[in-house]
Amino acid sequence: MGSTGTVLRELRGAQKSAKGVSLYSRYVNRPAGRVLAAGAYRAGLTPNQVTLVSAAFTYAALAAVALVEPSWTLGLAVYAALAVGFAFDSADGQLARLTGRGGPDGEWLDHVVDCGKLLLVHAAVLISFYRFGELPSDAWLLLPLGFQVAAVVTFCGGLLREQLGKAAAAGAPAGSTAAPVSRVRAVALLPADYGVFCLVFLLLGAPGAFRAGYAALAVVHTLFLAAFLTKWFRELRALRPG
Repeated sequence: MGSTGTVLRELRGAQKSAKGVSLYSRYVNRPAGRVLAAGAYRAGLTPNQVTLVSAAFTYAALAAVALVEPSWTLGLAVYAALAVGFAFDSADGQLARLTGRGGPDGEWLDHVVDCGKLLLVHAAVLISFYRFGELPSDAWLLLPLGFQVAAVVTFCGGLLREQLGKAAAAGAPAGSTAAPVSRVRAVALLPADYGVFCLVFLLLGAPGAFRAGYAALAVVHTLFLAAFLTKWFRELRALRPG
């Protein structure tokens, strides 16, 4: 087993493409995940075990949102746990590529954990609104449900786009070159990045500010959903044979 520096260098060489990735994921989450993956490698953990560590941090934070009265302390703790969980979510794939121990079971587990996270984060906000929030109107209870729909449909739509695109590309002639990484796109994707979304929980100590920030992100994610669905539909239609 090599030194931590050697492992980090090997992990840097095993990174996924930065295409379609926001600046946060590229410059914050992936480097943090690389450090965690190196530590997991030296500790002898498997990629699936790292996925479960990610789930433990994330789901514990979401349980706290639902069960504990909002405060600045809670907000800081929730954000820290969500950020660490997200970094471990990056680390499992990096560790799998480093060790060659990835497989369909690991990819399945990772997607199941991610789907559960997207469902539960907005369910936790809904429960917190209902239990602790002095809401201006009961209509605010619909906001987490709408945000949840936008987040889950974006996740599932993107996953299907990726898988169907791979299946279509398997029968296509080789030689196509990938589009260059766009920094403008990386900046534009920041509002839709899960890591950026997690920042809103730092406002839990100010319920009005939290509601405003959460509502703004819900609007942004809904607009991104409409744009993504249109883009993915056109891309898949272009792959139709004949």
